[in-house]
Amino acid sequence: MSTTDNQTIQPTKKGSFLQENNKSLLFIAGAVVLLIAVYFWYQNVYLKGRAEEAASKMFRSEQYIGIDSLSNKAIKGEGGYPGLEKIAEDYDNTKSANLANLYLGGIYLRKGEYKQAVEALSKYSATGSPVADPLALGLLGDAYSELKDYKQAATYYKKASDKASKFTSPMFLKKLGLVNENLKDFKGAVEAYSKIKSQYPESQEAQLVDAYIARAQGQVK
Repeated sequence: MSTTDNQTIQPTKKGSFLQENNKSLLFIAGAVVLLIAVYFWYQNVYLKGRAEEAASKMFRSEQYIGIDSLSNKAIKGEGGYPGLEKIAEDYDNTKSANLANLYLGGIYLRKGEYKQAVEALSKYSATGSPVADPLALGLLGDAYSELKDYKQAATYYKKASDKASKFTSPMFLKKLGLVNENLKDFKGAVEAYSKIKSQYPESQEAQLVDAYIARAQGQVK
């Protein structure tokens, strides 16, 4: 018989775990309280302060955009004011940085710097805005179209048309139809064009859409 067999195993007393681990539990509880405090400080003090600072610096960049949207002053800054690139980099997690990425994407696209446009627009986070969110998706579609990545372009035009208002959705649907034709997806092109005709008959895009539908239908096999 082993030594273990000769020993009497004492039952654990009720509550002994709490007694034996009292210090550990107190430490864990204290750490949780500390984390909660840090979280609220981060959200309500640190981020708020950075957001206000970013917004104040963003004002000058927006002025430059209004004067000349292709000016490097908006991108790089001037006279002690940071440009959109610096705001997007230094003030991440703020609304100003998010908006800066959207602005940058549009400017890069107009300058023909399509890869930079994709990089900036990919950093934009949806805010629920019925204007900005579909615009960002549509601009991504434009950038990928210029890079001849029509599959990606189609993905973003589809997302943009789903989110956009009745004023801009027809535009994105037309672009979706065109890239689908480039992809030889003529059935998808017909669907996009037909949606313009059925859902947005008063839109500018609907005026000539019959010709687009006929062209795509002629290629469907």
